[in-house]
Amino acid sequence: MGSQKVSGVKNGVEHRHLMKRLLNDVRALERMLDQDLFESGVRRIGAEQEMFIVDAAYRPAPIATTLLKALDDPHFAPELALFNLEFNTDPLPFGDRCLSQLEQQLVTTVRRVRKVAREHGADIALVGILPTLTRSDLIRENMSEFERYHQLNDALTRLRGRAYEFSIKGTDELTLSHDSLMPEACNTSFQVHFQVAPAEFVKLYNIAQATLGPVLSVACNSPLLLGKRLWHETRIAVFEQAMDTRSTSHDERSARVSFGRSWVDQSVLEIFKEDVSRFRMLLGSQAQEDPFEQLDRGIPPRLDALCTHNSTVYRWNRVCYGVFQGKPHLRIENRVLPSGPTVLDQMANAAFWFGLMRGLSDQYQDITKQMPFDDAKSNFISAARYGLDAHMVWVGGRKVTAGELITEELLPLAHAGLKARQIVESDIDRYLGVIEDRVRANRTGTQWMLDSLAAMRDRGTRVERITALTEAIIRRQSQGEPVHTWPLARLNADGNSTQLYQRVEQIMRTDILTVREDDLIDLVAAMMDWQHVRYVLVENDDHKLVGLVSLRSLLAVTGQDLAQHRGQPLPVGDVMVTELITVSPETPTTEAIALMRDHRIGCLPVVDINRHLVGLVTDRTFVAIVQQVLEKTATGEHPATARTEEPLTPPIQRRPPQRRTGAA
Repeated sequence: MGSQKVSGVKNGVEHRHLMKRLLNDVRALERMLDQDLFESGVRRIGAEQEMFIVDAAYRPAPIATTLLKALDDPHFAPELALFNLEFNTDPLPFGDRCLSQLEQQLVTTVRRVRKVAREHGADIALVGILPTLTRSDLIRENMSEFERYHQLNDALTRLRGRAYEFSIKGTDELTLSHDSLMPEACNTSFQVHFQVAPAEFVKLYNIAQATLGPVLSVACNSPLLLGKRLWHETRIAVFEQAMDTRSTSHDERSARVSFGRSWVDQSVLEIFKEDVSRFRMLLGSQAQEDPFEQLDRGIPPRLDALCTHNSTVYRWNRVCYGVFQGKPHLRIENRVLPSGPTVLDQMANAAFWFGLMRGLSDQYQDITKQMPFDDAKSNFISAARYGLDAHMVWVGGRKVTAGELITEELLPLAHAGLKARQIVESDIDRYLGVIEDRVRANRTGTQWMLDSLAAMRDRGTRVERITALTEAIIRRQSQGEPVHTWPLARLNADGNSTQLYQRVEQIMRTDILTVREDDLIDLVAAMMDWQHVRYVLVENDDHKLVGLVSLRSLLAVTGQDLAQHRGQPLPVGDVMVTELITVSPETPTTEAIALMRDHRIGCLPVVDINRHLVGLVTDRTFVAIVQQVLEKTATGEHPATARTEEPLTPPIQRRPPQRRTGAA
């Protein structure tokens, strides 16, 4: 985790002072490498467990500060959003029963956090991206109160000089514009650390790069974002786009989140020097340590300036410097693994990677002689997009699917690698057995979610399906069985929350028909007839709402209106209504109903803070919801009767949303 004791870079003078300290740290690191001051002959592993906090409706609960105080444990740390938490495990020597020991530490921790969360009306979800996340969860008010995240957000926003833009295509397509870094809070990970000696760093880092694609393909657990089915590991696309500070899409400079540009050739210094050269400092450390003075006294320096800068450059395999028990060391941090679906699944992913780090390094003296860097990079992107169905190019130019590569070649190598580290055989069989069974069943966390949604396709609303999916995830990961054994989530069996329809964004239609002011009114009439709709919204070229044509207003067009145009085609602008009542996605449903009743209107356009059109709510929407609830109550499938666990009480107290209304 990054240090919380940082400051923003306020001006050029301060930036130069901080840069001087950063360069000083790089030179000190170089001296330490030259003098062989790093710990070697020791291999340790560790992990960072990130998690979502959810409320009784299985939606993000912004109570991280409350839980951190209740937990009162330095192993826990805040994350970017108030609905995320992070736990840092203790380092363990890589050997014997280290894997089961790490699993036990994680299981105990998750149970403890879940217990404390439930005391505050919440629960914990281990998932790469929480399916029930909505746009209105990603507001600045839900950003962690810790200064680091506000400084980072401000620095990135200044450096970008524009809105945070996201465009991700999968089965569905998501285009999103946002005013802060908060979409990055959609992601939670299970980051694993692998200690290496400087002399072996180049070989092992390149091995780590080569394994990243295959390992990710079998670990995918993040297919959904804002209700859209995107990549098998959508976290990859979200994080890369959230942190991209380049000026245009044609900018050929490196992104702050990346796989890298090439194999490492000589030393770990290559990575640090490249990152210092390419990426502007965003944060400064408040520490004033002189690393050379520390070295002269025989004390390993903390290299705070270098570590702070390194924490804002996000290679998917990141090199980390640290001091443990008075000795400096280097670690490779694998950042691609998602949180969940269970602790056991996470440990299987980690064991697979740890085993490959040893197994592949024993198999190949120099992996860079066996495959081009571009193949390793394209394997990674393909894995993020397609999971186990990804097509990969492996050693010797062999073309194979990820699933075939894992079962035929990589699992035996991982087994040999763990055995060479004298990991107990029962642990090897347990964790790699989960990987093998997952591949044979073709059932990653992602595939389970997609299959579950497909099975529920004809039942309930989208919000009900997403909520049922999330409830099933939390319930089954509490039981601890690996995801490939899970039955699919079902709408009635897995239950729903009674709070599904609290806000407009949970019920609005997003697949809406729009026209421009200068379009032909006959087109609107045809659309209403063909698509069986009563309202067509009018946008300008910036996709901002400017009017609405209703069936009633269309029928009110008279012969006199047509005569005024003397036979010319009638434009939409002459018929549309411009005095509109609008709501934001976070508007309470009860408030939307009251607006429609008080103003005697049949629909409410939904717009974001920039008045871009994002949805539509009609009176028929509410009639359909009431009908569904009545049907479920009559058949015994009502959410209140479907739950098999005690409800989470008391309810989470949220900040009241701000409604935006007014004439277009």
